[in-house]
Amino acid sequence: MNNNTIRLKIMQRLNKLSSRDYDNIECWQMVEAFNKAQLTWCRRQLHGMNKKQEGDEESKRRIDDLQVLLKDLPVTRFVTKDRYVEIETLPNDYFEYKRVSIKASIPECSNKRNMIVYLAEEGNLEILLKDENKKPSFPWGETFATLKGNKVLIYTNNEFTVNEGILVYYQLPRNIEITGCMNLTTGTISTVDVESVFKDDIVELIIDEAAKIIAGDIESFNQQQIAGNEVESNN
Repeated sequence: MNNNTIRLKIMQRLNKLSSRDYDNIECWQMVEAFNKAQLTWCRRQLHGMNKKQEGDEESKRRIDDLQVLLKDLPVTRFVTKDRYVEIETLPNDYFEYKRVSIKASIPECSNKRNMIVYLAEEGNLEILLKDENKKPSFPWGETFATLKGNKVLIYTNNEFTVNEGILVYYQLPRNIEITGCMNLTTGTISTVDVESVFKDDIVELIIDEAAKIIAGDIESFNQQQIAGNEVESNN
């Protein structure tokens, strides 16, 4: 959906298109509301805080809606520490963890082995390292990882070497930009249109979410309630 259509639809949801009330709503305010709406909508879907209580990949619809945000990051360099290796600082567009896949080896065997990596809680670290069924094991091809300090820590218990891997994560939804509107991030005027990565049916929901945000800002509570109901009833 092109950005001019998004602007018109937001104005229509606010019931201001024909009356031309609130013409002082700036273009950048609509862009900011839409970009904020993308984030709040995505967080609800990933966490399951929506009407159907469906989180990340809990239904075909959630898989289909969110797959556009999944991204692979090949990793060939790891920082080796005692008992673990770490993937250095997460990428700037990182939004939410999905999985890590690695290949590992030991001195006795030069062949690299695919390892299953489970995401674990940092608070249970010492328990996991001592648990015979959960601690890192090259023969079983299993280990675990934790998230700390904006890094992914993959535990080896000093038993094997991690050679390469892939970090799969949800990236931040791309912010839209409208030509001639202020870009709040850069403080400059946008010279090109940047459209949303989502398909049109999701953009419609995000438009309702953006209208709800603006309606709250201008204390138009009827439009806020109507837009909020539309977002969740169609999720």
